[in-house]
Amino acid sequence: MLSQDALRERLEKLNAVGIALSGEADIARLTEAILLAAKDLACADAGTLYIVRDGALHFEIAITDRLGRKVGGTSGQPVGLPPVPLTHADGRPNFNNVVACAVNQDRTIVIDDAYTAEGYDFSGTRTFDAELGYRSQSFLSVPMKNHLGELIGALQLINALDADKQIRAFDADDTHLVESLASQAAVALTNQQLILSLKKLFESFVGLINLAIDDKSPYTSRHCQRVPVLTMMLAEAAVRTRNGPLASFEMDDTDRYALKIAGLLHDCGKITTPVHVIDKATKLHTLFDRIALIETRFEVLKRDARIAHLEGELDATAYAARLTELDDAMAFLRRCNVGGEAMADADVARVAEIARWTWHGPDGEASLLDDDEQENLSIRRGTLTAAERQIINHHIDVTIRMLESLPWPSRLAMVPEYAGGHHERMDGRGYPRGLTREQMSVQARVMGIADVFEALTARDRPYKPGMKLSQALTILARMAHEQHVDSDLFEVFMREQVWLEYANEFLPPEQIDAVDEAALLAQAGCGG
Repeated sequence: MLSQDALRERLEKLNAVGIALSGEADIARLTEAILLAAKDLACADAGTLYIVRDGALHFEIAITDRLGRKVGGTSGQPVGLPPVPLTHADGRPNFNNVVACAVNQDRTIVIDDAYTAEGYDFSGTRTFDAELGYRSQSFLSVPMKNHLGELIGALQLINALDADKQIRAFDADDTHLVESLASQAAVALTNQQLILSLKKLFESFVGLINLAIDDKSPYTSRHCQRVPVLTMMLAEAAVRTRNGPLASFEMDDTDRYALKIAGLLHDCGKITTPVHVIDKATKLHTLFDRIALIETRFEVLKRDARIAHLEGELDATAYAARLTELDDAMAFLRRCNVGGEAMADADVARVAEIARWTWHGPDGEASLLDDDEQENLSIRRGTLTAAERQIINHHIDVTIRMLESLPWPSRLAMVPEYAGGHHERMDGRGYPRGLTREQMSVQARVMGIADVFEALTARDRPYKPGMKLSQALTILARMAHEQHVDSDLFEVFMREQVWLEYANEFLPPEQIDAVDEAALLAQAGCGG
């Protein structure tokens, strides 16, 4: 038996271990800490911690000091042993294996010498000993029951050692201390397992929101998946940077998780955006492409010209010229209907001219293009009118409101700021809040670059093909120069070749062309 001083010392260790266990969030480190504490309290040479899963005891970590052997836990080495079944094939409880028996009977089992003990199958232990030159003698098997009364695992210690490091039997003090530790450990493990399950539930819910957006429009599905990946690539590159304005930027695991969640949720407000606006593949597209209506009107004009020719109002030359004029105008409108990077003033003027032409419709004479059609066909960039672009932009207001309404824990409190800033500009001319660079976190600025670059290179947009790297990076460099995106982060993006890492993972070979990094950095104003 232990002296009072020795017992008091062990109790103090037990209390300290209990406090430490409550603060450990990593399951692998937690299981290792539990086993090491149990070995220390009972002065055991070896031990194993098991977790109950799928009707069996699974090895989480095993340590044998005299063999210098540690597998599982934080070792990075797999245990390599099959789980111990809690029942036989016919459904009977497994009482043959000592640790399974301890769990099935919910009692601590102490064995002084496994080689002479009766009633248990130690053939596996003997094989282990023979292969490694070890002698597994005394055993202490303690079931782990949490505060809900659930048996979640077991601690098994082997070979208690005396002061001279000789093997002895586990005594009553060892048993009581390890039972107390097992109880505390079970609660700590259950809490962490509950936290992990809630984390998985939360991430699944986030995925559910993105699934809803993706199902609503195929044109946003890859964006929702890729922006978080590219965001983390650039953020990690910024962490690696040891020179320049970002040299002191760091992230811990909590920061990384918050940024990951922000990336996944950065467009959650699009769940309220009308589908016909998100999917507007051409300038005249609503529920269908209204270019077909205009084509019908041109066919009416061709009919009228043919009638005029047959009635002698147009000779053959004038008739042919009229048909050519109509075909040329219709071809021009079809080209205008496809969104581009810029529409010339002359093209806008020609659309206005054609709009003034008239045709005889079911309600009498009318303009060939109504005001809405003329406005849409005159869109200078992309396929959206100013009003439709405002509808699209509104998604970020909705995103911020959605995210700010959630009761985020302190470690995720920055998610709304990270996610809500990806449409801001460094010069304060972005939206929705007009923030400047100094008012934004590095993470929010990272997401801004990721959002733009993914959109430029995406192949699934309804209004444009995916750009080649050189073109996309040229636009991004211009945006950095114009303070649309952060030039410091653009420099990291280029020098750390984040663009190439992303391209190799997500872009087809035909989009990956030669890139002049020095020229792009100089264009952005950060080539020094």
